[in-house]
Amino acid sequence: MQLLPKLSRIEEGEIVYHSEDQGDIVLSKLKKNGKEMRSLRGKDIAMIFQDPMTALNPVYKVGWQIMENIRQHEDVTREEARKRTLDLLIQMGIPEPEKRIDQYPHEYSGGMRQRAVIAMAMSCNPKVLLADEPTTALDVTIQAQIFELMEKLKKEHNTAILLITHDMGVVSEMADDVIVMYMGNVIESGTAREVLKHPVHPYTRALLASIPILGKGKEQQIEPIRGMTPNPHNRPKGCQFEPRCDFSCDACRETMPGEEILEGTHMVRCHCWREVPEK
Repeated sequence: MQLLPKLSRIEEGEIVYHSEDQGDIVLSKLKKNGKEMRSLRGKDIAMIFQDPMTALNPVYKVGWQIMENIRQHEDVTREEARKRTLDLLIQMGIPEPEKRIDQYPHEYSGGMRQRAVIAMAMSCNPKVLLADEPTTALDVTIQAQIFELMEKLKKEHNTAILLITHDMGVVSEMADDVIVMYMGNVIESGTAREVLKHPVHPYTRALLASIPILGKGKEQQIEPIRGMTPNPHNRPKGCQFEPRCDFSCDACRETMPGEEILEGTHMVRCHCWREVPEK
């Protein structure tokens, strides 16, 4: 989306958006505030940010900010844009939407601000939706409503959703494919069933073991992952997870393991995955 700060840069690789209208577009080569990038940002590619307070402009009314995105990308009147914005606020479960549409961000609660940001992201039915912890500030009832709306967007408008989350319950309900990352590296990937039913990387196993299971009561053993995440400026030489791993070997301390395909699309990067006992 070209939202990185001025001093940042892409070291290598490229990001290609397969547009239905314009064919393949190399996003990493577009000007950050050029006409082509601005036509894609918010319309074809939208984002739900984790912190709604910094995603909303404090000096503009919430309704105006959502309407601005609609009118920027679609040829509609102010009245039509307002009606669509009101419908979005209703869908998001915001109380008194006729009143809230003309209020400022500071007049919203944290959960309501989050829902307003989600409404803005969904306002133009994007083809790619990047959702960074979209329901962190919301209670479970509203979470379910939001995920239902995202599922509807996926089915009715063929939207691809990239969901960034630490909530494994959400992953199991929403995801078709799963990528597990540690210190910026993909360490296991595959379909949701492959990764969640048959995890092989020690980090994936440790993540799943640290989650309480409903119904097992107070007798269940919740195992935290020992140690701390390494300093990104002083990384271990080999596998990044080695200092916290119970199954590491000499090879782990020397080199980062390569990708190994287990079955189907299931991939793991671990020297010692065969040593990890079955669940």
